[in-house]
Amino acid sequence: MLPLLSHRVILIFSLAVCLSSARSLAQSDNAEAIRGIVINSMTHEPIARTLVSSPGNRLATLTNSEGRFEFALPKSDPASDGGSPSNGPRRNQSVYSLMARKPGFLADPNGQAPSFQTDPSKDVTLTLIPEALIVGTVALPTAEAPDSITLQIFRRLVQDGHSHWGAVGVTRSTSDGQFRFADLPAGTYKLLTNELLDRDPLTSDPRGPLFGYPPVYYPNAPDFESASTIQLAAGQTQTVSLSLVKQPYYRVKVPLIEPVADALASGVTVNVYWHGHKGPGFSLGYNNSEHAIEGMLPNGSYTVEASSFGPNGVTGMETITVKGASMEGPRMTLVPNASIRVNVREEFTSTDHTGTPQWNIDGRTIAITGPRRYLNLSLEPADDFGVGRTVSLRNPTGSGDDGLVMEGAPAGTYWVSVHSSRGYPASVRSGNLDLQRRPLVVGVGGGASPIEITMRDDTSEISGTVEGITPPPQGPGSSNNVPGQGQGQSRVHIYCIPLPDSSGQFTQIWVRPDGTFDSQGLAPGAYRLLAFDRMQTEFEYLNPEVMQIYESKGPVVRVAGGQKERVQLKVISKSAPGTDE
Repeated sequence: MLPLLSHRVILIFSLAVCLSSARSLAQSDNAEAIRGIVINSMTHEPIARTLVSSPGNRLATLTNSEGRFEFALPKSDPASDGGSPSNGPRRNQSVYSLMARKPGFLADPNGQAPSFQTDPSKDVTLTLIPEALIVGTVALPTAEAPDSITLQIFRRLVQDGHSHWGAVGVTRSTSDGQFRFADLPAGTYKLLTNELLDRDPLTSDPRGPLFGYPPVYYPNAPDFESASTIQLAAGQTQTVSLSLVKQPYYRVKVPLIEPVADALASGVTVNVYWHGHKGPGFSLGYNNSEHAIEGMLPNGSYTVEASSFGPNGVTGMETITVKGASMEGPRMTLVPNASIRVNVREEFTSTDHTGTPQWNIDGRTIAITGPRRYLNLSLEPADDFGVGRTVSLRNPTGSGDDGLVMEGAPAGTYWVSVHSSRGYPASVRSGNLDLQRRPLVVGVGGGASPIEITMRDDTSEISGTVEGITPPPQGPGSSNNVPGQGQGQSRVHIYCIPLPDSSGQFTQIWVRPDGTFDSQGLAPGAYRLLAFDRMQTEFEYLNPEVMQIYESKGPVVRVAGGQKERVQLKVISKSAPGTDE
């Protein structure tokens, strides 16, 4: 079975360990050891035979039958600590990172180790999440044994508040049709088989049609869009069965017409959708010598998309129908990808003192002027099943080129992502379309209206306190370091989510160990503030149905330009958005 991920997820816990003075060590041998336990996050039972180690395996051990582990810490050298034999060693603070790994368990993607003061009388508790599994059988309607079938799973993923389907696993069935997807986190999945052509010389007639097995979408749907979802909880095993149906396949050839020479030099990406419904399953390839898209498909109607990228990138689309015979044509006309100009209107009230940055292009050093000095844009695919690429700003062509152009955007829908080191985008529009709330639509060869951005710097500020956070211990032998976040931050994470009719910008705020926080440089608008006990890696905050859950979980704060507001928040204890721990 091919691995689900390139590396098994590991759980990292950073432990701030303060070595006590020589006098304290003499009183307690326990001060020179880290002791702890590894537990199942769902059952809270100890996990035996778990590998607990530090990076580089400087420290490494297996937990015992009760899930417990212990590390002896290296003793401090008085000379290296800056002390002297007469005065004794100075207190030396070291940071240790531990990784817990065991087959059948995953890390909590939202989890973080708590900040604590080293105490030999207290154990360190590390948690692992039991993996979920999808297992099953691929069967044929006849008694013949199936060849090895390739299967794929897709998971509902969240990025920048939007959800989409993304491929997360591939495996192959065994000779008896069995398959298994392991190392799965809790989530929503879809399952399908890949196409398989029957090349058995005993069953294939070289003079007749070639037979094959079209993709099957669990449980027995005609396409990816209408396939049923599989909802997995942590540690759950879902058993499924899929039945393949043999159908005749026919040769397909779609010649291409490119507008300029070398438009396809960077390669061609071909996508095939059954009845125009976007999703994985069917495939065709590009034959460079024939300058055509070729392959085999069963009977049906298909949308074929072809695109290339780069300065001369092109895109084309055709609908073809396979009906009981091989087919050639129609010819697909490829048109240049869209170049979208970006116009920026500055309404700044302060003087920009950021200087003039330099850019090195092809060995030439050029000065960067205008909004390019502080502004960056990208177009992110907005389709539910995103197969496109991110489109970025064109590089400047030389000194004095301060024009902003999104170059080479294939047909599709995109979210416009704006990042600025100065001020904030008060408005991002294309014609009458508000691109901060709606995606940009780029047609085949039709391009799009210019993107109009208004930049302002009359920012506001929200500060306050999160209730229930205990300030960290102070003085020698204490630490306020939170693993993975650096000093001066707690694991509590605040999200400022603009209301649907607000001009605000989504913002994340780190919280200090004493529970205080402030967000400077915030765009004016109306926000709902939510304080989670940990970072939320899959928070679909742009989904109105998801946000209904939190209407009573955090206050709405409205701030105008230059205004400052203070609030008090309560921590939401959630292992994942919308799910109680």
